[in-house]
Amino acid sequence: MKHYQITAAMMVLMTSGCASIVSKSSYPVTIRSEPQGASVLIKDKHGVAIHKGTTPFTVTLASGKGYFGPGDYTLDFELSGYQPHHTVMQAGVNPWYLGNIFIGGAIGFLIVDPLTGAMWKLADQKSVTLNAQATDIIPPLASPAETSQP
Repeated sequence: MKHYQITAAMMVLMTSGCASIVSKSSYPVTIRSEPQGASVLIKDKHGVAIHKGTTPFTVTLASGKGYFGPGDYTLDFELSGYQPHHTVMQAGVNPWYLGNIFIGGAIGFLIVDPLTGAMWKLADQKSVTLNAQATDIIPPLASPAETSQP
């Protein structure tokens, strides 16, 4: 009986991915801006709008996009009186993915974690500081009479 339990445990470890077991493939990400109240449009790597919100807010984003593809997102911030701000967010390698070297084996390293997106991890927040728009008002020039000295 013990032999079957050991064999079953080995099969589970050999047919799974380490990151898929102890991690996830989508993450809640908090979007912030200074000042608050900016409208944010989030697009995926194909330019498709996937979420629109007003800062601060939290959205759940997939960490992977396709086989061995990290989640890539663009964020466009807009707030009246401030310059528009464009930034990107890209998933990085999940440290648990490297656990496949010890636990998940080749199947987890090459198939399971890359397919599920669990090999990637997103930051838990994205914050930007918006710059005030420059005013187009030019101060009037002083007349020659005002600048002459008696």
